[in-house]
Amino acid sequence: MNFTIQNVLIPIEDDYATVDVQIKDGKIAAISSNLDVIGAVIDGKNKLLLPGFVNAHTHSSEMWQRGIMSIYPLELWLAELYDFAPLDTEQVYLSALGTAVETLLSGGTSVVDHLVLIPGKELETITVAVEAYRKVGIRAIIAPLIQDQSLTAGIPSGESDVIHEDYFRSTQATLEIMESAINQFHQPEDGIYIALAPTGIQLCSDALFKGCIELSDKYNLCRHSHLLETKAQEKLAKEKYGCTAVEHLHEIGYLNYRTSLAHCVHLTDSDINILAQTQSTVVHNPLSNLRLGSGIAPILKYRQVGVNVSFGCDGASSNDSQDLLEAIKIGSILHNVTDLDYQHWITPRESIEMASLGGAKGLNLGEEIGSLTVGKKADLVMYDLTSLSLLPRTDPVGLLVLGRPTNVVDSVWVNGKLIVGNGNVKNIDVDSLRQELFKHSQWQTKRKSKTVKEIETHYRGVMEL
Repeated sequence: MNFTIQNVLIPIEDDYATVDVQIKDGKIAAISSNLDVIGAVIDGKNKLLLPGFVNAHTHSSEMWQRGIMSIYPLELWLAELYDFAPLDTEQVYLSALGTAVETLLSGGTSVVDHLVLIPGKELETITVAVEAYRKVGIRAIIAPLIQDQSLTAGIPSGESDVIHEDYFRSTQATLEIMESAINQFHQPEDGIYIALAPTGIQLCSDALFKGCIELSDKYNLCRHSHLLETKAQEKLAKEKYGCTAVEHLHEIGYLNYRTSLAHCVHLTDSDINILAQTQSTVVHNPLSNLRLGSGIAPILKYRQVGVNVSFGCDGASSNDSQDLLEAIKIGSILHNVTDLDYQHWITPRESIEMASLGGAKGLNLGEEIGSLTVGKKADLVMYDLTSLSLLPRTDPVGLLVLGRPTNVVDSVWVNGKLIVGNGNVKNIDVDSLRQELFKHSQWQTKRKSKTVKEIETHYRGVMEL
């Protein structure tokens, strides 16, 4: 579809300009004032046009447990999460729909779903997630979460001799599932991508990491993992490798320009320099880091040495939301308390560039999306500047990033296709989705996790609590 957005506000260097934007064959064809109309006319008066943001790290199926997860650190939180994880593909489908809708309505046009797989139904899990994202129309990077070690292996042993159960699926079987998924579902021309996503050093062998490296090189795919989210993982890396996790991943060749790493809270200065040298991307997930007590990632340090940084919501039971604008706000102003030099603080303009172009670069899509640039794909979001939460009129980007914007997304295009218009998602009935999510859930209060009971004493001991 070809169309022209007329009289819309866009940010330019230190200011704004009112322009027309031509979209032709799914790409930005021209940006200027008083352009000739091609295709349909879109009224951009009193609206702000920005490149779409990237929700660069989340786990869609966690939606079923948001609001109820206990106040635990990650290692115990995961044990509870897995004890009650959904084992139904219909739930996976509905939660992927919900994740897509919430991302779109908070400014995102792309989502990286570190998708938790149902044991024994791995390809079916991926199938229904792909169906959901394709139906909505969001650009989706499906990064199936894989591991080859059992949950207890993610906790440092300390002085004790801990024997871990074998993981139920072999490393080779996992890699074969991933290659099947690549061949079936990786279709960038349709906005669906597969990434290789070993969960992290805490639950993955070197054999799994190296297998993922081989597959990502063979098919030119991105790599995505958690990295040093907690102090426990920092301790564990020293036990496993005798060096830092970053040093080890660098040694085995996992880090490069196609690698994005969620969290990165507990890194040394030397680690940070390695990420810069390898052009790896850090995905900042401020809300889950706070929710789980993991810490504050040294984002200002990353930026100062040239590490690419993007934003993620993380899963909807460690956040507990998929509001990308909220993650961007907290992820920006949080660092005002980590460095007294205000000249290092993140400005609203820098925030939206991290969320859009930073996210695109982390997916090796920086040449295709992430900025208002002629020739790039039209992944665009238009915001209504007459919305109550963006008034009175001051700096539009400042209002969007620093305020508490609600119901401000007017239109969203992905690859030039309108998927949100007048604030309404076009391709699915959101009211019907709401009813389905309600029907498939129930009010709950506290519940007891069997696995947490089994491992909590050891965790507290090894963490000296």
